[in-house]
Amino acid sequence: MPTDLPRLLFLCIHNAGRSQMAAGWARHLAGERAIVYTGGSDPANEINSVAVQAMNEAGIDITHDAPRRWSDDELQEATVVVTMGCGDECPIFPGVRYVDWPLDDPAGQPLELVRRIRDQIRDRVAALLSEYGVAIEVTP
Repeated sequence: MPTDLPRLLFLCIHNAGRSQMAAGWARHLAGERAIVYTGGSDPANEINSVAVQAMNEAGIDITHDAPRRWSDDELQEATVVVTMGCGDECPIFPGVRYVDWPLDDPAGQPLELVRRIRDQIRDRVAALLSEYGVAIEVTP
């Protein structure tokens, strides 16, 4: 894959909700025009089932990735690291751009609230991709 593509790393504590939804949106909207990673500081055993359901409603399957811990290589190579609720648990590497998205945690939330979180994440991912000049794929 070309190295001049933006490398987006989405982090949250459990890598089971917000970061997985963000990665799903980034892959969906950017296609092959960005490299997308996701991870957590304390990965859960599985992706939040309500987040999976909300993303499925939008036509995006996020079940292919299991929650995982980020790697230092991914952090150091990232064009931007987007944190979502991990606070001091997310490491900081000099020279890497960090953005924090203060979003509600979908864990234990009803589908109606998770849909709103999903849509907030979609809008933020689209804006982030635009910052890096990534044309967004629009599907009907």
